[in-house]
Amino acid sequence: MKNPSVMLPCVLFLAIFFARPAASTTLRADLTHVDSGRGFTKRELLTRMAARSTARAASLGASAQAATAPVASGGSEYLVHLGVGTPSQQAVALVLDTGSDLIWTQCACTASNCYQQALPVFNPSASGTFGTVSCTDPICGPKGDLQNYGCSKDNLCRYGYSYGDKSFTIGTIIEDTFVFSSSAVPSLRFGCGMKNGGRFTPNESGIAGFGRGPLSLPSQLNVDRFSYCLTTIGDQGSSTVFLGTPDNLGANAQSTPFAPTPASGGTSSFYYLSLQGISVGKTLLPLTASRSDGPIIDSGTSITIFPEAVFQSLREAFVSQVPLPVANASASPIPGMLCFSTAQAADPKNVPVPKLILHLEGADWDIPTQNYLLEVEDDKGNAGALLCVVILSAGDLDMTIIGNFQQQNTHIVYDLQANKMNFAPASCDQL
Repeated sequence: MKNPSVMLPCVLFLAIFFARPAASTTLRADLTHVDSGRGFTKRELLTRMAARSTARAASLGASAQAATAPVASGGSEYLVHLGVGTPSQQAVALVLDTGSDLIWTQCACTASNCYQQALPVFNPSASGTFGTVSCTDPICGPKGDLQNYGCSKDNLCRYGYSYGDKSFTIGTIIEDTFVFSSSAVPSLRFGCGMKNGGRFTPNESGIAGFGRGPLSLPSQLNVDRFSYCLTTIGDQGSSTVFLGTPDNLGANAQSTPFAPTPASGGTSSFYYLSLQGISVGKTLLPLTASRSDGPIIDSGTSITIFPEAVFQSLREAFVSQVPLPVANASASPIPGMLCFSTAQAADPKNVPVPKLILHLEGADWDIPTQNYLLEVEDDKGNAGALLCVVILSAGDLDMTIIGNFQQQNTHIVYDLQANKMNFAPASCDQL
């Protein structure tokens, strides 16, 4: 996402070299999907998800080629709802992004320098716990992977952060109390974005980086693990993110180690997995070597994306095992997406379909049917006329991303201490 080749004058590319005590209790916050409750049809939801996923993949792919700094990508998917400041909390809605590190929100900026957002822009002067960060703070030193550093004329710590989709934020690093659903954490460092632009939507007021880097929210909170559980896209209810989550997922929990950042090109902020195979029903698909040498699991990508050769093998396996005709390309909501016509099916609700299983190191992720097949309207508006396999091709990009549509109703724990991912089926609206 962040593109270090974009150099901004007199701004700081950041690293944090301080630790804060681990939270004594698990912190919890609500998540909402960017399209939740907005009245979109399933076809419209799918179209919007595919557009965001394609843009995200292009951004991640371009950014991951940079070898000099942590990188990430913009794109609104799930929004973390928090309060910032005391005694009166100011609401923020930050994109939960496991592909970036910086936490920031629009702050003290004019209409010409901010993108439009639904919530009021954060006002530091209204908070009694707001504090500035000076240039003498270690956060502002020329450490690690920094490309440039400096400070403002009034000795305040400045930052610049740009994303692979050309979105950006520029401002100062400040600190204040973050208020979660039942707890408050003082003195978290975050970006007060005073000049921001790009592909941001009015729903979001900034980004909460959950990546592996020292700038991220999990790193600043010094938690051993974090997790989320995503309700079905289109539901009215909220999902949940936990920081410091106990790893008690029940008897059906599985575990797979995070893979190292690939030497062939990658980003240390990402969470890589070791993908050893993919099954579609009775067919074990051949895997081709890729730049990432394994998938990124990503909260900020809607739809899982496979390299073109893998996607074509997956397509052929579904075509051979689903007893429905392939729909005309013109009827599909997404160019290249595999959709079947249910017009001639005796019982469209009970068509036998193959399982989709991701064979990870030490675990077999049996993806629920509703997380890879979706009934949508055809191009004539006929409800349920198409049964689409919600998987995309990476096209010219050589990468694999496990998207959040495939993660629905699965409690996913990022165990940072043990360097592994734990996961189990869950009713996310019940947590």
